[in-house]
Amino acid sequence: MHPPTCLAIRVDPANPDHHLWRNHRTWWIHYFVHEGNRKRRVRRSLGTGDLAAARAARDALFAAMRANAEAGNPRAEAVA
Repeated sequence: MHPPTCLAIRVDPANPDHHLWRNHRTWWIHYFVHEGNRKRRVRRSLGTGDLAAARAARDALFAAMRANAEAGNPRAEAVA
């Protein structure tokens, strides 16, 4: 069980596209949010067909989530 302010993002250094998948021509991100003893899958469009832009958007999203968690926000995944 993860405390609400704990952020754990698993990254596979051997796979630069970890958390990304392409649906038709658009890149999407997926990750899980742990809420007590439950987990919720989050899937969001990155709004781009360019892989480099998708990687940058993923990295920016995760950096914002980390900053939110470090600031003590109990909903660290709630990043616009």
